[in-house]
Formats: sequence, structure tokens, C-alpha cells
Amino acid sequence: MEHPQNDILQKLEEMNHKLDQIESRLARLEIVDSIEHRVTVNQIDITDIKELLEKNGNTIKLDYDALVGEVTKQLDRTLTNQFHQFHRRLDSQLLKIAKAEEDILMLKADEE
Repeated sequence: MEHPQNDILQKLEEMNHKLDQIESRLARLEIVDSIEHRVTVNQIDITDIKELLEKNGNTIKLDYDALVGEVTKQLDRTLTNQFHQFHRRLDSQLLKIAKAEEDILMLKADEE
């Protein structure tokens, strides 16, 4: 006949073995939780990165639009300045022509 102490020891060993199994399963679950946590964190990071890139894309587009606007303004100023110079030169030439015509008319008047 077995002693009750042996039964108790055997039950304690079985419980100890089951506790070891439970601990190993919990350790694996913690690893899985850790992996899921890292995936979640990485997904958040990826989302943040995506949002940042989209925002930068919009900023780049806005900067491009601003650049086009600035180039257009500068081109308009340049063309305006060139037209003013062209008009001044035309006015100068017209004055020379008018003076020449006046001189011609005066010479004709002196001849008559």
C-alpha cells in the first residue's frame, strides 16, 4: 500500500509540471502580445509616416504653386519694364521724327 505522503508528493510534482507548462505558455503569449504590440506600434508609425508624406506632398504642391505664382509675377514685371523701355524708345524716335519734320517744314518755308 502506498503511503499518503507519496500520493501527495506525486500530486505536487504533477502540479509543478503543470505550472511549468502554464508558465511556458504564458511566456509564449507574452511574446505574441509583444509582437502584436510592436506591429500595432509600427502600424501607427507607418500611418504617421504616410500622413507626414501626404502633408509634405501637399506642402510641396503648395510650394510649387507659390513658385509658379512668383515666376509669373517676375515675368510680368520684366515684360512690363521691357514694354516701358520700348515705349520710351518709340517716344524718343517719334520726337526725333517730329523735329526732323519741323526742320524740313522750316527749310521749305525759307525756300519759298
